[in-house]
Amino acid sequence: MTIDSPTIIRVAGSAAAAAAGTASVADTAAGTAATADGASAATAAATGSATTSASTPVPVGGETGSYDIIVGRGVLAGLRDTFAPGVRKVLIVHAPPLADWAGALRDELKGDYEVLLAEVPDGEGAKRVEVASFLWQILGQADFTRSDAIVGFGGGATTDLAGFVAATWLRGVQLIQAPTTVLGMVDAAVGGKTGINTAEGKNLVGAFYAPTAVLADLDTLVSLPKNDLLAGFAEIAKAGFIGETEILDILEADVAAATDPTTPQFRRVVELSIGLKARVVSEDFREAGLREILNYGHTLGHAIEHTERYQWRHGAAVAVGMVFAAELGRLTGSLSDEAVDRHRRILESLTLPTTYPVGRWNTLLAAMQRDKKARGAMLRFIVLDDIGKPTVLTGPETSLLFAAYQEIGS
Repeated sequence: MTIDSPTIIRVAGSAAAAAAGTASVADTAAGTAATADGASAATAAATGSATTSASTPVPVGGETGSYDIIVGRGVLAGLRDTFAPGVRKVLIVHAPPLADWAGALRDELKGDYEVLLAEVPDGEGAKRVEVASFLWQILGQADFTRSDAIVGFGGGATTDLAGFVAATWLRGVQLIQAPTTVLGMVDAAVGGKTGINTAEGKNLVGAFYAPTAVLADLDTLVSLPKNDLLAGFAEIAKAGFIGETEILDILEADVAAATDPTTPQFRRVVELSIGLKARVVSEDFREAGLREILNYGHTLGHAIEHTERYQWRHGAAVAVGMVFAAELGRLTGSLSDEAVDRHRRILESLTLPTTYPVGRWNTLLAAMQRDKKARGAMLRFIVLDDIGKPTVLTGPETSLLFAAYQEIGS
């Protein structure tokens, strides 16, 4: 394999199993994490059998200092280079389909570090307090200190969980995120948001905690099931709708090429999406203002996920949420019919849903009222004044929300 020229985006701002060096949570959850090419590909990625060409860093400042997001093929070979001096122990948190990759990473590191593997459920099933507690137990039994490191290796749910555990163990240990899904690369692993779910809603318990590095290795996506890959494209399309309009042009020009992990178009839309989020997060790490634009489509999207008990993929729910938000913009007179239609065309070209069953309004409204972006009883939505021009709609009338809901009804 080769390690091509990576893009570097700089952003501010049980016991016996643990003793053996592995651990697993003995339950499953709905959803599918990334699948890899197998042990041979994993070993090649971990050992780095090629050299890295020159790269161009994109510096972004912020309150938390800076960290690098490295995008390219074979970049997992540089994992050991991300560890701070003094790291002795490393916990790699991964989902079951990534066992071979995680094992190869451990084998590459174990000559210099004590490496533990913790296997957690796929998807949102990982983001439960019981799973976080399981990881805290491993850290305690392994005598992890503040100078040691946790690696989140998997999709968005895995990196959310790993980040939350890193933020809370000893009030913070080193965190490296290695996302292996499109969603993880362009959203979950970037920006320092970490968290777990509760019975009351999604991501209600969490922390803002920046990683020291993010390794977005495109090789981990090559054998990702197409449905999994396309689900992550909701966040890429979102980046296009709220600011990086070049993404929309690329998707409309050739959606097949744009969604093929081996093409330049794919890498371009991933880099544009990450770059947009990096700039926003650097200016507003703790979501005091500007960062709210990244929630476009998420208020209804999270409500759908909760209502469907997380049987819907995040990307599918956000896709419907973006059409809902576009309809809100149209109903308030800020967004044209063509812009709303463009939402539907692009999302449907990605085989993402744009409608949701009627008859569930009261349940969805109650879930939205518990959304973390709400201010008291006042709901807040990100809407568009035009493509690429997001704004906040505060306290819309329930009748307006219901009218937008009717527009997405199926």
